[in-house]
Amino acid sequence: MILSSSSGRLSRNTLISLINKACTFPHLTQIHTQLILNGYHYDIATITKLTQKLFDFGATRHARALFFSVPKPDIFLFNVLVRGFSLNASPSSSISLYAHLRRNTNLAPDNFTYAFAVAACSGDKHLMLLHAHSIIDGYGSNVFVGSALVDLYCKFSRVGFARKVFDGMPERDTVLWNTMINGLVKNCCFDDSIQLFGDMVAEGVRLDSSTVTAVLPAVAELQELRVGMGIQCLALKIGFNRCDYVLTGLISLYAKCGDVNTARLLFGMISKPDLIAYNALISGFTSNGETECSVKLFRELLFSGEKVSSSTIAGLIPLHSPFGHLHLACSIHGFCAKSGIILNPNVSTALTTIYNKLNEIDLARQLFDESPEKTVIAWNAMISGYAQNGLTDTAISLFKEMMNTEFTPNAVTITTILSACAQLGSLSFGKWVHQLIKSKNLEPNIYVSSALVGMYAKCGNILEAWQLFDSMREKNTVTWNTMIFGYGLHGYGHEALKLFNEMLNLGFNPSAVTFLSVLYACSHAGLVGEGEEVFHTMVNKYRIEPLAEHYACMVDILGRSGQLEKALEFIRKMPVEPGPAVWGTLLGACRIHKDTNIARLASDKLFELDSGGVGYYVLLSNIYSEERNFPKAASIRQVVKRRKLAKSPGCTLIEVNGTPHVFVSGDRSHSHATDIYAKLEKLTSKMREMGYQSETVPALHDVEEEEKELAFNYHSEKLAIAFGLITTEPGTEIRIIKNLRVCLDCHTATKLISKITERVIVVRDAKRFHHFKDGICSCGDYW
Repeated sequence: MILSSSSGRLSRNTLISLINKACTFPHLTQIHTQLILNGYHYDIATITKLTQKLFDFGATRHARALFFSVPKPDIFLFNVLVRGFSLNASPSSSISLYAHLRRNTNLAPDNFTYAFAVAACSGDKHLMLLHAHSIIDGYGSNVFVGSALVDLYCKFSRVGFARKVFDGMPERDTVLWNTMINGLVKNCCFDDSIQLFGDMVAEGVRLDSSTVTAVLPAVAELQELRVGMGIQCLALKIGFNRCDYVLTGLISLYAKCGDVNTARLLFGMISKPDLIAYNALISGFTSNGETECSVKLFRELLFSGEKVSSSTIAGLIPLHSPFGHLHLACSIHGFCAKSGIILNPNVSTALTTIYNKLNEIDLARQLFDESPEKTVIAWNAMISGYAQNGLTDTAISLFKEMMNTEFTPNAVTITTILSACAQLGSLSFGKWVHQLIKSKNLEPNIYVSSALVGMYAKCGNILEAWQLFDSMREKNTVTWNTMIFGYGLHGYGHEALKLFNEMLNLGFNPSAVTFLSVLYACSHAGLVGEGEEVFHTMVNKYRIEPLAEHYACMVDILGRSGQLEKALEFIRKMPVEPGPAVWGTLLGACRIHKDTNIARLASDKLFELDSGGVGYYVLLSNIYSEERNFPKAASIRQVVKRRKLAKSPGCTLIEVNGTPHVFVSGDRSHSHATDIYAKLEKLTSKMREMGYQSETVPALHDVEEEEKELAFNYHSEKLAIAFGLITTEPGTEIRIIKNLRVCLDCHTATKLISKITERVIVVRDAKRFHHFKDGICSCGDYW
């Protein structure tokens, strides 16, 4: 298109018409030339239209140069430029232009200036400043400015500020209501968004399809199907039920509520489903375990020629039901690598997560390492994967590596790493993480605080756990469960029950986990009547169906107290078939009370259900050894050998000055071995003076008594305690962690060592904590 001025002066309307029709940037440059030749280079209306069109083509530099060529721009041209910069990813230029307007001109910003400038803010400091300016200039109550403020405050997660702006508006239109509802949903304030939608309906505000589309994700996340059906009826009444976006929202709602058939029917109502609708149903199929349907729909999408997105792939990956889908995960991985979608951090993180869930840690780590763009979520997925698969040391190492990058750990990172600290029993590192939490101001986060309580409880510092719990301003059911379980772990049954009753009095609804934690506490404190009452309350008052763990706890409560016949009767009356956990608990109680008849019955059931459980064979063998039926004990051990079953070797960990040291029975590889064994000899001599004799009965009967005693004297926990005594200051508390249950001999010896050395010794074994002080254990020898 070549224009010439030889035909005479072009009119303003002609030039504006040409600007509107321009379809390429070169066309605009030619029109700009004609604009200058025809004397319109200072004409505000023409310049404004040309500026708008330049922004449409992304020519921000040319638009800026054109603007500054005008000696006296009006407020409308300023607004065009402020908005244009914002839409073309130049937010700083928008804010700079707004500042130029206020400082260097006599023009006053209007409501459009503020709305466009607010939309360009990249941080809440600028946003608050603009908000203040708008109030001073009289636009604080303007609905157009108000919508922009609400939108940006929500984007910066300043939901409280957004709600204050919304509530302070004297008049609210549909756009403002929609913006507030959408902002609440984006910030996971699902209940509030549904409440606000209800207020909007009650006040008779006109709804549009965007209103319904905005609130449906909140209903879906809360799985409030009845509420969603009510909204669907409302959409039908006002004529939005056939809107594709509304139908897509309903597909997600029904799928997340488990009604995939209705979701499928709704999908069929869309004449030409777009990618978002396909993604909603693919994700719905996957999350409900209908993986074949999900894959079939994905293939249909590919055959349609539609280009899939990262959301499509994330929805296709079966994270909710990963087991048995390794081949599918690898196939999706291959497709993503070929199509380039693997570069999307959401996709690579989802694949990392499913590999972790499938215990394919090497594949997960390879994918993580190869990801060109790592996000905090990706770091969290890999750290969590290590922790969930028992590789707690590696999880902590990766967390330390993350701390050396530009990434800042968030609440999910912290809760994951605190869980790893708790598993490992690393109190020193847990305390370091606590200091990090304080520096990042994450303590107010209820999940972080609950994880901290759990970490301290599982690392042996129950007092610190309680103090943290007591200082929390906000608590949820998880928080109460964590503290109750912590008390149970340390044998404080009465305190656990008191806390449970306080929880109920404050109106918290107990969960199945709550009752399991209380029953666990009762079983470790000999609270038989109380445990029976709690179980009865769970079943009859709260209508919670007991799991195998609840039944096992009840058997433990009765069995430990010596009521073995009653425990057996309880098992026989169970409405479900008792599993290995229940029979194994009964067998353990038989050993305590030396009942070989019931032990034989329990072991027969166990070997039918779980013939590979070596621990049950060892337990039965020890029962026979303790009643000196050595031939029977030997025959049980022969079964173990024939079936090539292996018992986990006992090991004990102790941390000294932040460094972990691990010992196994008879270990002489440690650099301090000579001093450790010398210390043990001295302690054993003093213990003998106090009447100590090694408990050697459970040992093999064909081993000389002296050898048995030596074997028991050098158990891993004794070596760890001796090491702690020679490497720490007198009076320092010693904490050790044993991977198996503490044996009777070591329990007796540790009581005496605590008295001889005047030390507090805290032992965490596979079941609970023992606090030894002045020759007494906190368990009261009831473990």
